[in-house]
Amino acid sequence: MSYSGDITPQEAWEKLENDPKAVLVDCRTRAEWAFVGVPDLEVIGKQTVFIEWTTFPDGVPNSSFVDQLRAAGVSDDNEVIFICRSGHRSIGAAQAATADGVSAAYNVLDGFEGGLDENDHRGATGWRALNLPWRQS
Repeated sequence: MSYSGDITPQEAWEKLENDPKAVLVDCRTRAEWAFVGVPDLEVIGKQTVFIEWTTFPDGVPNSSFVDQLRAAGVSDDNEVIFICRSGHRSIGAAQAATADGVSAAYNVLDGFEGGLDENDHRGATGWRALNLPWRQS
């Protein structure tokens, strides 16, 4: 595996709560942040870092992703937790961070709203389904 591993949303929350150096990076698109909601870390005195892995609306890879990650203050000694919609784009983000020297980069399984269910709907799994702190604009 070319990153530190996959963790559940609950494990991600526990890392964020217990490790002052743990950082959550939401790598979905601006549209997803605006219309679906975002993790809210205010209750633990932190803020989510928002960096698109693929750009909206064209869906192309964000060639500045690692530069933006570093500009947001993420360093090699941070425990960096990446979340996307369903836990797929965040794998690429964790791999890119690892390749750039981040020693602890994790992917959140099921992401913010999980995969599609038998009715092609999302929301039965993931961060939001577990009632972890989130907000909608």
